[in-house]
Amino acid sequence: MEDPKEPVCQSYFFLKPEEASFLELLFLLCSSDVGKRRFIEIECSEEDVHNKVTEFRRRWVIFISVVLQWSLLFFRDPLARTGDVFDKWLNLISANGGLLMFFINRLKGKVVKPDSFTSELSVVGNVDWRIELDDNIKPEDTRYKGALSMMAVKWAYENEDLLKTVVNDHWKMKFLRFYNCWNDYLGRDSTQAFLFQDTTSDPNLIVVAFRGTEPFDADEWSTDFDISWCEFSGVGKAHSGFMKALGMQPNYTWPLELKTEQVNVDQPHRFAYYTIRKKLIDLLQENKSAKFILTGHSLGGALAVMFVAVLAMHGYEREYELLMERLEGVYTFGQPRVGDAKFGGYMKEKLQKYGVRYMRYVYSNDLVARIPYDDKTLFFKHFGPSLYFNSCYKGKVLEEEPNKNYFNPLWVIPKSLNAVWELIRSFILPLRRGSEYKEAWFMRALRVVGLILPGLVAHAPQDYVNLTRLGSLPSLANPNNIIPQENSKVD
Repeated sequence: MEDPKEPVCQSYFFLKPEEASFLELLFLLCSSDVGKRRFIEIECSEEDVHNKVTEFRRRWVIFISVVLQWSLLFFRDPLARTGDVFDKWLNLISANGGLLMFFINRLKGKVVKPDSFTSELSVVGNVDWRIELDDNIKPEDTRYKGALSMMAVKWAYENEDLLKTVVNDHWKMKFLRFYNCWNDYLGRDSTQAFLFQDTTSDPNLIVVAFRGTEPFDADEWSTDFDISWCEFSGVGKAHSGFMKALGMQPNYTWPLELKTEQVNVDQPHRFAYYTIRKKLIDLLQENKSAKFILTGHSLGGALAVMFVAVLAMHGYEREYELLMERLEGVYTFGQPRVGDAKFGGYMKEKLQKYGVRYMRYVYSNDLVARIPYDDKTLFFKHFGPSLYFNSCYKGKVLEEEPNKNYFNPLWVIPKSLNAVWELIRSFILPLRRGSEYKEAWFMRALRVVGLILPGLVAHAPQDYVNLTRLGSLPSLANPNNIIPQENSKVD
């Protein structure tokens, strides 16, 4: 018998780009009867259909979303192979001290091969080489959790062996577990996260860091550009791609526990939400005073928020309500929008009830933090304050980041000028702040690309690490206590 409390998707709008054809896309633009399009799966009220879906502006947005996703899926394999080549050559060039030194060493016949550590760095790892935590930021510092979270999500892009080395040997903390989790809608593992314990803080802090969008993973970029949604009673509409990546079941439900038939005995699939939830329960039962935080960059930030949403939906079970009570905060960096205004209201209510901090960092012109759009065509909205930092790492607490939908033509010149300054700043900052702020050659190359596409480069981890170390905010005042009032700097 179905549990009446089980969160069930009561209405939804799903795009299936793999089933789209050129002819079907033309029909979408020409006809308001979107229910007949085979690449659209829809179940919602008649009012929702007529008022939001059939408008041409709305259908145009659907068209663009499907075309982008279809293109990404078409180039999935070449993109993945390109990523492998990038990984190999970036590590080789970095081991030789940059592109110029690589050519010099090659002419001399003395090319340096990457060592066992650097040979496995991802593309993201080659953007920012920093390994060590900032010694100047101690556990009692209000910036500490933010700085620790950002370093964790930066390293979340790396493989398990590198993570163990960094956490255990460099940070002197306790690596707990790395998970590669299943997405039933993609039919493969697609969601990665790792857990570690900060033994330097009192009480001990458990950190759950979700991996963000990998640069050459077409499926993950497709999720970012997807505008599909699913609605849960009393919760609101949530981005379905993020829900699916976290472990929503094929019947669009979030059962309290997975049934035995949902698990393959010979090779069990791990769903991120259920697997991490169980691990947290075990860890928190072992250490009665410990608390935990959730964090992520980009897609990882969206997954961190969704984890809390599903945990709150299961809060009627006392064991899972205890997890909400032990959750200290959610720290996201360059996080996309994840739901509608009702979903935001639901989340703010739950965060306030359990005293959970929600720290949503946004750097300058970061494009990903401004999608999916928040306008009369789409309903996606951020909730909670934006901890917004400009290119001088000066922070403000805003309701919404400036230029909230990114493509406002009035911002073209300011964004371009800002990108020029960021390139100049990459040479100035290490002179003022020390060698740890010297940017990798690859990051500087991206800064040049940023003169054309500033929003993508602003999404890189480099500036987010910098703002958690160098940035500051004015005295915060938050009547909802999502951000504590006594802080004078971000944590």
